[in-house]
Amino acid sequence: MYADAETIRRILTGTGDTWAVVGLSTNERRAAYGVAKVLQRFGKRVVPVHPKAETVHGEPGYATLADIPFPVDVVDVFVNSELAGEVADEAVAIGAKAVWYQLGVVDEDAYERTRAAGRDMVMDRCPAIEIPLLS
Repeated sequence: MYADAETIRRILTGTGDTWAVVGLSTNERRAAYGVAKVLQRFGKRVVPVHPKAETVHGEPGYATLADIPFPVDVVDVFVNSELAGEVADEAVAIGAKAVWYQLGVVDEDAYERTRAAGRDMVMDRCPAIEIPLLS
């Protein structure tokens, strides 16, 4: 229900190529690091969002979504479910077109709010797994 094939395809192929990755840091052992690299390989611009605002994969980082000075198409969320709802609300506030919650991240209330705001949303899926399946 929270990750239908049509929405996944639309976000990955038609929503836009600027992805803010919340939780992305220079820590190579974290899933966000590898997923961001895969997104780049598939032509996405990855924008790191982390309190440290580190440059990752050649892209400058920002401490918050609100700090990003250009439009973001998709917000990819690598924070625990308890914090994820706030990130979805911030994504809507900055005008992102879609929100993507990574594997294990679920917040049904945030899903309802995000969809009610007219944005696409996927929960409990990984774009690095889904995007190669589109070919």
